[in-house]
Amino acid sequence: MTDPLLPGDPVELGGYRLLERLGQGGMGAVYLGQHADGRLVAVKMIRPEYADDTEFRDRFRSEVNRARQVPPFCTAEVLDADPDHRTPYLVVEYVDGPSLAQVIAEHGPLTGGSLHSVAVGVATALAAIHGAGVIHRDLKPANVLFALGTPKVIDFGIARAFEATSQHTRTDQMVGTVAYMAPERFDTGHRGAVGPAADVFAWGAVVAYAGTGRTPFNADSSAATAARILTQPPELSGLPDPLRRVVARTLAKDPARRPTAHELLELLLDADDKTEPIHPELLRAATGAQRTPALGGSRPSRIRWMALVGVALLVLAVAGLVIAESLPQLGMGSNVPTDNPTATGTARTTAPTPSPAPSWRRAAGGLAIIDRLDRPGQWRDTRNDDEGRCVFARGRLEARTGMSPEYRCEGPQESFVNDQAISVDAGILTPGACAVIWFRTVGANAYLVSLCETEVRLGVDTKDGVTDEVKAALTGTELGRVRRVEVVVQDEKATVSVDGAALLTTQPR
Repeated sequence: MTDPLLPGDPVELGGYRLLERLGQGGMGAVYLGQHADGRLVAVKMIRPEYADDTEFRDRFRSEVNRARQVPPFCTAEVLDADPDHRTPYLVVEYVDGPSLAQVIAEHGPLTGGSLHSVAVGVATALAAIHGAGVIHRDLKPANVLFALGTPKVIDFGIARAFEATSQHTRTDQMVGTVAYMAPERFDTGHRGAVGPAADVFAWGAVVAYAGTGRTPFNADSSAATAARILTQPPELSGLPDPLRRVVARTLAKDPARRPTAHELLELLLDADDKTEPIHPELLRAATGAQRTPALGGSRPSRIRWMALVGVALLVLAVAGLVIAESLPQLGMGSNVPTDNPTATGTARTTAPTPSPAPSWRRAAGGLAIIDRLDRPGQWRDTRNDDEGRCVFARGRLEARTGMSPEYRCEGPQESFVNDQAISVDAGILTPGACAVIWFRTVGANAYLVSLCETEVRLGVDTKDGVTDEVKAALTGTELGRVRRVEVVVQDEKATVSVDGAALLTTQPR
């Protein structure tokens, strides 16, 4: 449903012709726009009074950069943005369909396969959103749209920029709709700590509404609803099993007791053979989202420099550059991401013939972390008297274990969803030590590259140990020698190079 443009509305913004109004919110207006190639888009223009606030612009820019990394699995794809425009704006895919709120209002609660599809579709969107390091913060039925029957989540990625700017949010006001807000959202002293678990709680409330026509903590006023969210169990009668049990888990008062979006998606897909089949297109999206990183999991950092060594041995990351960058999605015919931590080759112990390392370049607008390891920066000093330490000394980052066989150096928490490249200079100072880079974490699994004194290894780190490991011998080894380790991930294939020679490659299964 659209409305005509109002007097004073722009007719063009950033090269997009504005045709009609799609809606109005606290942050600004949303327009139906058209690109020069004829494609219809949704253009969200931020209200002019926020444009002069430097803090808001900075947060908006940061959130938009993260939102660009969200793969389009049951989400409205972010197409364009300009945080530096006189009136900042965001351009997303136009979803020509009704919202979940409209569907329930006009046709009543969903049942059977329709309800299960909404549950899976919204969980798929959250897994994709969280995998890119984004928290929605305002998931509700009005933000779930249907395109050709497939649910798509909209309006993610910029709510935090608005909520975190103090002069735009009064002490008794926050971004979100009360009926779908997690208990921790009402703790004004800890708003900044609200994480992805709050979105999972909102998922439970949305699915409960979709299946019953009412919210699980429904009351006569917002204040009474908030009180029930904080103190009462959810009302879930009318939801079918096993979906009711899954929803109940997501509505736990304690965020730590809720499943992550990836775990939630796994629960729903595991239940699929016992309930309703999933449409093939939705199943492809859900499978793709499962392979994105898991925000808030056991390894929250997508790219992190760590040490894995024997007790009391030393591993050295020498002064130089540690670089992690996202790459263009080369040679890809679809929107399926390249995260696949279990796609490895057959283990071998003989050294392969080195080949030239693959070339790579950062995608335009892609994420990048570039940091010298000769002083504190994005990587930090960390110490644990029993386990080990990571300290900057003699112009380098040194990692040493204590009583534990491994010690991890804390790095940035950025997420890299698509193709990517990592480059690290490292040297081993003590016999038997290894330096390890973990990357492409999904749930409890992650790729890992181990640079040791006489060999380099590539495998999959799981809760049961390292599996599917491939190895290559290193020649000319000597303690303290600096080596450049590079990892390039493209089209679900990871290539590991040492000193410019490609030595190991995984193959998709």
